[in-house]
Amino acid sequence: MIKLTIENLEAGYGAVRALHGVSLEVREGETVALLGTNGNGKSTLMKCVMGLLKPSRGSIVLEMDGGRIDLGGKSPQEIVALGVALVPEGRRLFPRLTVAENLLLGGFRRGARSAIERNLALCEEAFPILRERGTQLAGSLSGGQQQMLAIARAIMSAPKLLLIDEPSVGLSPVLVKQMIDTIAALRRQFGLTVLMAEQNFHQASRIADRGYLIVQGGIAFEGRNLAELQGSELVKSLYLGA
Repeated sequence: MIKLTIENLEAGYGAVRALHGVSLEVREGETVALLGTNGNGKSTLMKCVMGLLKPSRGSIVLEMDGGRIDLGGKSPQEIVALGVALVPEGRRLFPRLTVAENLLLGGFRRGARSAIERNLALCEEAFPILRERGTQLAGSLSGGQQQMLAIARAIMSAPKLLLIDEPSVGLSPVLVKQMIDTIAALRRQFGLTVLMAEQNFHQASRIADRGYLIVQGGIAFEGRNLAELQGSELVKSLYLGA
């Protein structure tokens, strides 16, 4: 069993506060969408969960294997070791390493090393282009191929909780649809729990079980199921032109 619970989270950069009392939860097996336009705090929240940014207030608790772990006091390395992986906005690949080297680095986590060959085969099955481009430098890939590699690299760490930050940014509509469909397929195949930050409501709602709308650093609406999310007047006004 795995569950992520965030309560009253506040965080920022210097004097600028980016999150204002954010509370949300992600339960085992769910895909939860964190919706919001640029600059509303989605990436800041992801960084807090991964230990890349220390919150000034609130708690981030991961429940797994019958225990409760406070992520607020953990380093990024410790959080990754627990089975949490991030696909960051902007991909953050190692551009001067090959596709194959990026993938193998993703499998470096101690808990994932025994399954490197299996996970590599599954990632290359999900993204055949990565097998074809295995010896190519990651920095020379197209934007869509780099996003595929970033997702596959995270999967190589055999995560239990996968955080995906803006998977649609910089991609064509056709590639966005393919990417979202692949995320859904990987969730089923690997039994993942997913928190996905996304500004493309139409695509995110295709695979999300439920979601939250973040506006100016605070949760403006929680959809307890997809129907509630799609029926929200606030969501309609921001995303559907109502």
